[in-house]
Amino acid sequence: MIKLPKKNVKLKDFFTKLGLKKIYDESIVNDSAQKKDKRLNKNPYPPELLDLYYLYELIRLNKRITILEYGCGWSTIMIHFALKKLKLKMNSRFFERCHNPYQLYSLDNSKKFISISKKRLNAYSKNTKDVKFFYSKVVMDVFNGKYCSAYINHPIINPDFIYVDGPDQFEVKEKINNFTINSKSMMPMISDILKYEHFLVPGTIILFDGRQSNVRFFKTNLQRKWVDFYIGETGQHVFFLNEKPLGNINKKQLAFDNTK
Repeated sequence: MIKLPKKNVKLKDFFTKLGLKKIYDESIVNDSAQKKDKRLNKNPYPPELLDLYYLYELIRLNKRITILEYGCGWSTIMIHFALKKLKLKMNSRFFERCHNPYQLYSLDNSKKFISISKKRLNAYSKNTKDVKFFYSKVVMDVFNGKYCSAYINHPIINPDFIYVDGPDQFEVKEKINNFTINSKSMMPMISDILKYEHFLVPGTIILFDGRQSNVRFFKTNLQRKWVDFYIGETGQHVFFLNEKPLGNINKKQLAFDNTK
């Protein structure tokens, strides 16, 4: 079963211990845009420390080593550092048929923010070969007869952890029957995970950073046995694929996840 992070942590101590105190300091920046609809903010905004803490700890505690991220940002740095920590702890070991061990695939529909994330990542870490950035347009789509959005250049990866904080709905240009999510009255509605749900292996974790309307759409269309948790203090939603192992190889993966 999934391991959840401790609450009431001292965030300054947490980030300082990781060597990421600059992120803690960055969070104190007064960004007036945060008082408005931050979906419309065209500039990077300060890191949300508690969100980043839960992201890092979910990866570390559950030993996730192949990660797909929708929407790059401060999260990219946290995932990168979590993977480095795990690789060191596990002596670079990984389970059978893990083809992308200790790697992060970061997918975004904004070339601008990919560029910002690359520069920021390189400023915090000397070796970033484990992070692979992908740009893809996002178009309007239909899933089970419902309007949604989808990436058109999706990386081929079967992750054990998926983080959802993208796409930028206002980068979607196309319409279907004159309908689009590129409107202030609409909200993000990713459908990609639902399309490859049956390829995910038991034990997979998905973390939605907010996006509650998308979470409802997601839950309505899931077809497998997921356990979900809501983290009220951050607005994050966690899904855990709680099914019996597919076979011996998946058993080895689940055993790896529970290694002390």
